[in-house]
Amino acid sequence: MLGQRGVSPDALAEICEVDPKTVSRWLGGRIPHARHRFRVARHLRVEETFLWPEPSKRPGRPRDGLGTELVGTYQNRASVPRDVWLALLREARHEIGVLVFSGTFFAQSNPHVAKMLSERAADGVRVRLCFGDPGGQAVAVRGREEGIGDTLAAKIRASLTYYRPLLGEAGCGVRLHDTTLYTSMFRYDDNLLVNPHIWGQPASANPLLHLKRAGDTGWFDNYAESFDAVWATARQWAPDQERTADHGQD
Repeated sequence: MLGQRGVSPDALAEICEVDPKTVSRWLGGRIPHARHRFRVARHLRVEETFLWPEPSKRPGRPRDGLGTELVGTYQNRASVPRDVWLALLREARHEIGVLVFSGTFFAQSNPHVAKMLSERAADGVRVRLCFGDPGGQAVAVRGREEGIGDTLAAKIRASLTYYRPLLGEAGCGVRLHDTTLYTSMFRYDDNLLVNPHIWGQPASANPLLHLKRAGDTGWFDNYAESFDAVWATARQWAPDQERTADHGQD
């Protein structure tokens, strides 16, 4: 495959930011880490499963516990490379969905995120962003559990300011939810990054699973349905109303 694409092992090592010896091990049969598989497949313009078949189809002992939908895992959300987030956003063709409390990192790690989301929507991608309601009970409880009190609500308000340009954009929706958030979710078509919450810890310190839809009854669809359920009960974000409510509390 490298020869067909005109890519040398040294060039691939530079692309993946690894030692050339590591690439030699991959060529010898060692399976790369999930983030490296993603980079290689993207650069060679093929599906990951073409290069590395699903566990059940590989020779030798299957890797216990890995279902066909689980592309990879990260020890915490903060360890997901920035280029993974950017590539998934750029390559989405049908749907982008974000379910978080504050999602501050989502904009701070990519100051052009609103512009990029607007461009994806202009290309026909449905964009749904769902943040915690800064005045809701769920955010207040989560703030207490993390030991940061009202700081979480303030983080949400700060995060929302990045997405004001999306209001009124066709294909874009920004809503506020007041639900117990067991899991933050980031959907890009059939790719879903799932960030389970551990009690008392910030989401960035919690594990992250990269799922890819493989059927109609798997993890992906269960999470996607829960996203839809929260979205259906969330209210439209109206910044002017938020400011009026804040002034009324003074």
